Amino acid sequence: MEFKDYYEILGVKEDADLKEIKKAYRKLALKFHPDMNAEAGAEEKFKQVAEAYEVLKDDTKRAEYDEMKRYGSSAEQGFKPPPGWQPNGQGQTGDFGSSADFSDFFNSVFGGGGQEGFSHARQQQSSQFKGQDFEIEVPIFLEESVSGLTKNLAFHVPVFDGKQTKQIKKSLKVKIPAGIADGERIRVKGQGAPGQATASGNNNLNGDLFLHIRLVPHPIFDVQGINLLLTLPLTPWEAALGTKVEVPTLNGKINLNIPAQSQSGKKLRIKGKGLKSKSAQGDLLATIKIEIPPSNTNESKRLWEQLAEVEHFNPRQDWSN
Repeated sequence: MEFKDYYEILGVKEDADLKEIKKAYRKLALKFHPDMNAEAGAEEKFKQVAEAYEVLKDDTKRAEYDEMKRYGSSAEQGFKPPPGWQPNGQGQTGDFGSSADFSDFFNSVFGGGGQEGFSHARQQQSSQFKGQDFEIEVPIFLEESVSGLTKNLAFHVPVFDGKQTKQIKKSLKVKIPAGIADGERIRVKGQGAPGQATASGNNNLNGDLFLHIRLVPHPIFDVQGINLLLTLPLTPWEAALGTKVEVPTLNGKINLNIPAQSQSGKKLRIKGKGLKSKSAQGDLLATIKIEIPPSNTNESKRLWEQLAEVEHFNPRQDWSN
């Protein structure tokens, strides 16, 4: 079995923080997403990128992977987990909900589970002739969740023909409603594996298809419920004097008034520019972050010194006894 270097797949260093990992994943997801890239091999690369992100975004899985990487990433005979290896994640696949499209390496290290466990549990509750329920993950972008979309899906389901189990390919169009949230499931009735023939020659109901929705991380916005979070960098003079800045939203840019004497950490609420649920409309929360300009010319230094001479403000005054 081939060892998967998830850092190499995402193109990040081993000490990359979560922000770098999200940014790299977003870039590669846009490049290889099946809806945007019809080239041969793009879908497979997208699955590899999604698998790498599933591990590296999770502190527990990442720690386990780093330990495993030190153990056997250079094995000449192919990678095998060490004897007695038990993942702390207990086979859960987090936001993906399904490990069906993950590599043998992922399933051997993190315990698999996911789709197999899901399908098995559903099948035990059904007639022995009922087709197997099936679950696949559906990654969508934040922009798509605002307006809704129709996706073309292609997936394989296991079918038992009386002698052996075969994988058959199914294709269908599915409508994803506006306001869909991360982690939601959509049931598509009768689109799972077909039922087996009974002794009388009739077929029972097919299994169902469950779509597990996963929002692809955005390079600028974070998600908090139905609200979007944005870090708004300002220069010291913009924060002190007040200004008007152009701010991105999911449906275009808007002008935002910054009041004078704005402090770093202050939150500005932009109504109605967040995500939309089935019952409410979220807001965009812009958090001010004051940044010092990188230039260090003699002129800029002189101006800072003049300001220091005029302004006697002490931000640490509360520390004094």
